[in-house]
Amino acid sequence: MGNSYLEAKAKLEKYGQEHLLLFYDKLNPEDKEKLLNQILSVDFEELKKLYEQIGKQEENDKKIEPIDFVDKYKIEKNQYEEYKKIGEEELAEGKLAVITMAGGQGTRLGHEGPKGTFILNIKPEPKSLFQILCETLKKSNEKYGKIIPWYIMTSKENNKQTKEFFEKNDFFGYPEGYINFFIQGELPMLDKNGKILLGEDGLLKLAADGHGGVFEAMFKSGIVEDMQNKGIEWVFVGPIDNPLVNMADEILLGLSKIKKAMAAGKSIIKANPKEKVGVFCKKNGKPSVIEYTEITDEMANATNNNGELLYGESHLNCNMFNINGIKKIGAEKLPYHTAFKKATYIDSKGDLIKGEEPNSYKFESFIFDAFEKLDNMAILRVKREEEFAPVKNKEGVDSPATAIELYNNYMEKIKEKGRK
Repeated sequence: MGNSYLEAKAKLEKYGQEHLLLFYDKLNPEDKEKLLNQILSVDFEELKKLYEQIGKQEENDKKIEPIDFVDKYKIEKNQYEEYKKIGEEELAEGKLAVITMAGGQGTRLGHEGPKGTFILNIKPEPKSLFQILCETLKKSNEKYGKIIPWYIMTSKENNKQTKEFFEKNDFFGYPEGYINFFIQGELPMLDKNGKILLGEDGLLKLAADGHGGVFEAMFKSGIVEDMQNKGIEWVFVGPIDNPLVNMADEILLGLSKIKKAMAAGKSIIKANPKEKVGVFCKKNGKPSVIEYTEITDEMANATNNNGELLYGESHLNCNMFNINGIKKIGAEKLPYHTAFKKATYIDSKGDLIKGEEPNSYKFESFIFDAFEKLDNMAILRVKREEEFAPVKNKEGVDSPATAIELYNNYMEKIKEKGRK
């Protein structure tokens, strides 16, 4: 046995995870090496701490307060023009980069392959989510005469397919060298007893580390350094599954620059006090997002003097960060949250366990936890029908059908405006 095997074995014995070498002898040489590399790269001490924290209530001693926001459609004309002018200058000087988080598969949509390859039957012709976002960026490039560097965060699961999709489609005409791919981090899943799961392939069962992992992945893959070399000052970070996402928003840029904000986010007003969405707030004086599960009935229904909800600004996951804010966030890890999920795996006795019910833990970080590391943040309220058409479920709410309707209606509205 080689040194790597002996090193891995010693590590597993120390943490009671010896079952991970259960099928080592049955693996081919390539998978043997892959398994050993996986084991040697795991931070067992961190996993042990995460497991010990499961089920423990977080100390809820944080002071929650409403956060200030700017309604895009109630800004006074002179102020609006100032925001617009500054935002346009930033774009014309090539100060913006865009990150699209596209690590997911289209499983919930009944789609095989990366979610970004899902075809939306919009007018006048069907297009993939990747193509729709690409064309949105190209319009901004043409308008300002600068090419926005586009960074796409994939996962180990879909990175190869995503790259092949872009190559097959000639990168949808986006200028060569301005699209870069980087891979999201992963963490092992654990069973109820804290044992790391072994997949049916004999390798560790890993799960993506959540959209908050974008920061660590940016630093590990050299993205931050590349942005600095390009003179980037602002980075828009958004999801692949919103075809109406406005990634190069002059008003958001202008607002952020004037407020000297290290981060900015877009919000839409909650449909009703009980809508199951996270909302912007302040926690102990710092910008943050509070989950709907943490909001009391009293908070959910509280209103201001104008009758508007005090905690009504839904977080759309349309975020912008100053490059210095990213460096500050990246200096330390974001906290991990635990999710109880279904998983099919081989247990420590060698039996196949099929995940009919939730049976294992995965750990993920959330992008909004980064806000608390910063002193200030700009919130821009936008209209749902103009900027938010999520594609998450196969049918019903936030499905392709609802997204198509929202997208087509908005594009028709833009055409009408252009005719006048």
